[in-house]
Amino acid sequence: MYGELLPVGGGDPIPLLKETLLVGRRESCDIVLRFSNVSSHHCELFIRSGFWYVRDMNSRNGVKVNGNRVTEKRVDPGDILWVAKHAYEVKYAPVDLGAVGPPPPEVSEEKIFGQSLLERAGLEGRRSARQKPIPTDRERPQRFDISKDEPGKLKQGRISDEPI
Repeated sequence: MYGELLPVGGGDPIPLLKETLLVGRRESCDIVLRFSNVSSHHCELFIRSGFWYVRDMNSRNGVKVNGNRVTEKRVDPGDILWVAKHAYEVKYAPVDLGAVGPPPPEVSEEKIFGQSLLERAGLEGRRSARQKPIPTDRERPQRFDISKDEPGKLKQGRISDEPI
C-alpha cells in the first residue's frame, strides 16, 4: 500500500494500492466515487520521485489541493485533496516510496509560462547582453503616414503609441 485517502468528516479510508490511480464515477476507475458531481474520469493520482501528484482530467467540478484549484500539483502528506466537493486528507510516507532528500520544488504555471526556455535553464537573464536597450522617444525611428487630409501625400512623423 502506497498510502491512503481519509475522508474529511469521517468515513472509511481509501487505500492507494498502485502507483497510478484513476479517480472517478465509472466502475472502471481504480477509485470509484459514486457522487453525481464527480466526473466519470475526474482525476489521476500518480507517484513521481516518491511523492503523490494529482492531475485533473478536465473534470466539470475540478480538483483542489488545500483549497486551491489545480490542473496538476504535488500532494504532500497531510494535504487536503478535493475531488469536486468531497475532501480527503492524503496520508503517506514519502520515504517509504523511495524518495531521497527534500521534495522536488513546486513551479507555478505563471512562472513557467512567463519565462523562455533559456531563462528557465538559467542560461539567459531577463534581458540578454546582446539585446539592445529599448529606445527613447528621441531615438525611435521615423515613420511615414498617408495624410488623411491630403490623399496621396506622405506625412512624416514620429512613432506614437496610438493605434494606426
